[in-house]
Parts: sequence; C-alpha cells; structure tokens
Amino acid sequence: MAILFELVVNFGDNIQAARDAATESVRRVLRAGAHRVPLHRPMPRMVGSYTELSILPVAVSWGVPADRGLPELRLTGAELTDLGHQLYALLARFDGYVAAQVGWDPEAFVDPAELKAEWSEELAEGSLHGLVLSDTLHAELGLGDAYVPFQPGYRWIPYRGETPSGLTAD
Repeated sequence: MAILFELVVNFGDNIQAARDAATESVRRVLRAGAHRVPLHRPMPRMVGSYTELSILPVAVSWGVPADRGLPELRLTGAELTDLGHQLYALLARFDGYVAAQVGWDPEAFVDPAELKAEWSEELAEGSLHGLVLSDTLHAELGLGDAYVPFQPGYRWIPYRGETPSGLTAD
C-alpha cells in the first residue's frame, strides 16, 4: 500500500485547466531544507465525475511504483513543511479548480461529495488545515469566516505544516 505526500487538485469538469496545471508543474524542482526535490510528471485522471491532478514529489512518499529503485528521501516534519509550502505556491499559479490540499493522502478532502458526507463537522469548524476551496464551493457548503483568502476566487484554512510522526525522519 502506498502512502503519498502530495498536492491533490480537483478540477471538476475543467480538463483544460488540469492539463494547464500539469504543464505548469513539469520539470519543477522544489526544496525541502537542503534537499532538491523534483516532481513526478503529473497526469490528470478522471475520479468519478471530476478531473483530479496529483502532484507528487520524487522519492518522498512510501510504496510509489515510480520511485522503485530510487533512494528514499526521509524528510523531517520541518522539511516536509517547506515542501508543502512550495506545493501551495505552485497551486497559487493554477486556476479553474474546485478544491485542493497538500499532505499525506489528501484525496478524500478534494471530493465535494465526500466532504459533505464525511467531513461536514470538520468543514464547519475549519479544522481541515490546508484545505483550499473555490469561492463557489465555499458558498455552496455554507462555510464561515474561518476560511481566509488564498488567491482570488479561492479560500482556505491556512496550512500549518507537518509534525514529526512515523512518516517523518524525526
């Protein structure tokens, strides 16, 4: 079973915006502390009724077939936080998406149906840090002022970073 540290973006039915974001992400190299971390080539894919784009740093996650044969890059919580902030900076260059989040396996948090069904309490409390929602989805969900501007057309619960855990080097 793979455990992924990634940026996951739901583009709804806007396949062109997903393709543009994938193109924007190609050949990017981010930093995590003293480490240079390239990104795998992102590929938009259909997940149920929406287009999803996953942006995955190379050799950071666990059990990723594309990383097979590469030395594992075990990062500390602080280094993962650096990487997470840079993934959000990349997200700020995108447009036309519905929801996005950086973290360990964040796919469930970009599906509006799953957010409504499984995470409504956390949504209302504003406890899903790092969750970015389009203004349209934010209004549709009836969420309050805990969500602050991320970029024009988007609101979020600011990313607090990653803490030491069994998934970090510290």
